[in-house]
Amino acid sequence: MGLHTELDVYKTGYDLLTMVTKLVENMERKFKQLIGEKIADETSKLLILVYRANVAVNKVPHLDSLMERVKLVEMLLRLSLDMEKISPKQYYRAIKLTESVAKQTAKWRAWAAQRPSHGGQGRHV
Repeated sequence: MGLHTELDVYKTGYDLLTMVTKLVENMERKFKQLIGEKIADETSKLLILVYRANVAVNKVPHLDSLMERVKLVEMLLRLSLDMEKISPKQYYRAIKLTESVAKQTAKWRAWAAQRPSHGGQGRHV
């Protein structure tokens, strides 16, 4: 098991967190407090779930939660676009990252779902 910070999904998630932090920074105060902070918070939780999935014997529940949070972040970004709090260019750049996280998570989940319950490494944790 490698470090979670070296996983591509973590690196992409971190890039997303960096991007949304900058987006939120430029939102008007009320929207920032209501929605912007939620976007940043949910994006940071994505990274925690990558860590949890990486260290867990049963990765699937964590990966399912990760996918849920990605969808929530996408919805909040769409709301921000629809309410003209972010530009279409900002939205599409962020969505490219969320889609990448989602694809990587789906592949990881498919792999984890096929693994033996003991982790396939001779350990029974």
